[in-house]
Amino acid sequence: EERGSRGRGGKEERGEGEERRKEEGCGDCHFCRDMKKFGGPGRMKQSCLLRQCTAPVLPHTAVCLLCGEAGKEDTVEGEEEKFGLSLMECTICNEIVHPGCLKVIALGTLELDCQGVKGGRERHLKKKPKPPLASAEGPAVPSPSPQREKLERFKRMCQLLERVPDTSSSSSDSDSDSDSSGTSLSEDEAPGEARNGRRPARGSSGEKENRGGRRAVRPGSGGPLLSWPLGPAPPPRPPQLGQSPEPDTLPLAAGSDHPLPRAAWLRVFQHLGPRELCICMRVCRTWSRWCYDKRLWPRMDLSRRKSLTPPMLSGVVRRQPRALDLSWTGVSKKQLMWLLNRLQGLQELVLSGCSWLSVSALGSAPLPALRLLDLRWIEDVKDSQLRELLLPPPDTKPGQTESRGRLQGVAELRLAGLELTDASLRLLLRHAPQLSALDLSHCAHVGDPSVHLLTAPTSPLRETLVHLNLAGCHRLTDHCLPLFRRCPRLRRLDLRSCRQLSPEACARLAAAGPPGPFRCPEEKLLLKDS
Repeated sequence: EERGSRGRGGKEERGEGEERRKEEGCGDCHFCRDMKKFGGPGRMKQSCLLRQCTAPVLPHTAVCLLCGEAGKEDTVEGEEEKFGLSLMECTICNEIVHPGCLKVIALGTLELDCQGVKGGRERHLKKKPKPPLASAEGPAVPSPSPQREKLERFKRMCQLLERVPDTSSSSSDSDSDSDSSGTSLSEDEAPGEARNGRRPARGSSGEKENRGGRRAVRPGSGGPLLSWPLGPAPPPRPPQLGQSPEPDTLPLAAGSDHPLPRAAWLRVFQHLGPRELCICMRVCRTWSRWCYDKRLWPRMDLSRRKSLTPPMLSGVVRRQPRALDLSWTGVSKKQLMWLLNRLQGLQELVLSGCSWLSVSALGSAPLPALRLLDLRWIEDVKDSQLRELLLPPPDTKPGQTESRGRLQGVAELRLAGLELTDASLRLLLRHAPQLSALDLSHCAHVGDPSVHLLTAPTSPLRETLVHLNLAGCHRLTDHCLPLFRRCPRLRRLDLRSCRQLSPEACARLAAAGPPGPFRCPEEKLLLKDS
């Protein structure tokens, strides 16, 4: 009895373990390996294969698109009749119909391009084979098999993708070939009709030539299905703009043009502010198009707004500013990612006061031209999140030895008010080596060891730092002041509001200086004239 009870208990525990494994994920499929809880990047956003439905069914409210009635397969007994009255959904066009309604509409000559009805019942939707027709030049040829029809449909699709205008030389050859292939075309379908019941376009006789100059012969005519090698891919077409090019002159009501050209008007518009430019855009259509020039919008300020609407986002993308201020704005992660993917020339980005949920969009948006990044006073930011921002992206190419960080080209970085530790500072020195201005003010964890890391002989910022802001860092003491003499290019050092720093020690540092003396316009503020 004890063994039996143990066996039943073990079986129940195994069942509970399988259910728990279904709920949490198997951890072995490629969707589970992509999840963050299993160590993946978390980009597919798909559930585990054990949790996915393997037998999907239509909803109870589904009706036929053609007749408007629900499934009536319960009213008949035969298998063919049940299939004709049951609802089927196409996996390509997602339309729900009765197969019987399709047959009635097509009058017995049904031929569909999308053969994707669920359940593997495509054989009921195929056209009934016609008896072979006898040609005038030879005996009757049997109709092609379904596999041949699929290959033929694939061949026609390839010809549509690679169709080019016929030249005069190829047209003469095609006329002679069309006479010989006319018999094989008449054996499969009626003249003037395509296989799907549509008539061919005018001027199309037989099969078109592919890009390589050889003909793709139809199955049943004695030739190959596709000629190899195929021709080269067509060159990409230039992008089609949605509007005509901007006019160079301003048309007047009298029919003539204004004597000032567009370049002169743009020089006038450069002296106007954003409000005046918006007023000028209401004057006429030409001015409205001219005022969208990106040279007139070097900087856009959308700070301190509760939310950003889609017209505001599209207006920013259309103007292509070099500097964008979104500080203390309720921008979402999706909106910020949409903006950054369309502003490849952005050089300055201000996100101070935003939440980390929105700022995390920087981890998946490429910003090759970024030079200034302001992340001051970001909410709910931790050392691990800063590590995620500073580290290079994990999906590097196989065999790539050089890992380039996201802040590799940034020259000015503002991290005031963040919980920056020495570990994050080491990553910052490694993946942002071109910093010339660094703001670490009011960082509670910055102290004398942090200054030693910044001015160490192995630090790349030792030779590049010009401006350093350490105001409000209460862990700094007088022992770290001689370390600043290692930075020869330092021009501005802000040590205000540091409680443990004495004014006398700051005065001695100002008198000595790295290569020359500093001047102190305020207490604990050291400046040097360039």
